[in-house]
Amino acid sequence: MSREQIIAGNWKMYKTTKEAVDFIENLKSKVGSSLASIYLAVPFTMISETAKAAEGTNIIIGAQNMNDATEGAFTGEIAGIMLKDAGAEFVLLGHSERRHIFKESNEFIQKKLERALKDDLQPILCIGETQEERDSEKTEEVLETQIKTALKNVSEKDMEKVVVAYEPVWAIGTGKTATPEIAEKAHAYIRKVLKELYGKTISDKISILYGGSVKPANIEALMNEKNIDGALIGGASLDPDTFAEVINKC
Repeated sequence: MSREQIIAGNWKMYKTTKEAVDFIENLKSKVGSSLASIYLAVPFTMISETAKAAEGTNIIIGAQNMNDATEGAFTGEIAGIMLKDAGAEFVLLGHSERRHIFKESNEFIQKKLERALKDDLQPILCIGETQEERDSEKTEEVLETQIKTALKNVSEKDMEKVVVAYEPVWAIGTGKTATPEIAEKAHAYIRKVLKELYGKTISDKISILYGGSVKPANIEALMNEKNIDGALIGGASLDPDTFAEVINKC
């Protein structure tokens, strides 16, 4: 089955609004013929301006995180409806930096995912194991727990809107990249769990992205694997030339 191919950039805590708009202007001339969907998860402060800059292009703007409440006395937090109002179309949830630096639990991520769907934001659910968990041969156990907890209240209809991103924590920002074979094994297991939860028809439609030191040199080998449908990219998404090179190799 043909699934949507997605190349998603995650800018994390980088760039000013002017730099972001300049990036969009530079990028759009390089990737206009791309068959892949191009997503950019930008800092909250620049969602509105980048969404305007991306109008009429194949670049989709989203956010890097959100709260599970619609509103309230939560200083420093942001709601899904605020992201949507600013122009975001998707949101990253459960990124390893949120899980491990900010100690977000599987249960909190589940609540946020449920809220994102209610607020008409496409969730990109990030999952992945640490080096210690991998060394202890707990990769599949960790992935299954993260998936089943996050998706426990998601209907079959809503599941078709969800994207999953496998990002082994040991490969993020470390320069280490899972070999295509290692990544494919994890992706195949993820699809197996999704099939158990939602059946083959839906699991075959869900795009599963790989994240972890993706760059122009390794994107083609990763994308050649059966269950890898795209990439979630950090550092290589900060430069428009490098990001465009990744996109155009898909």
